[in-house]
Amino acid sequence: MTTTISLSDEQWQKLEAIAISLKLTPEQLVQVNIQEALAKTEDDFKHAADYVLRKIAELYQRLA
Repeated sequence: MTTTISLSDEQWQKLEAIAISLKLTPEQLVQVNIQEALAKTEDDFKHAADYVLRKIAELYQRLA
């Protein structure tokens, strides 16, 4: 799948400078950051869900 985003000239220049310093293309830098953001979101959700399930189990134990 291909997605197009619009950047100002200033944003593009910053993205390009960071990518060059990391020896990546701007596209690779964006892709890596998207992958990291998605992984973080999944991890955050899993931690939150685990916490809620533990608290519910504790509540049921107290009510039993």
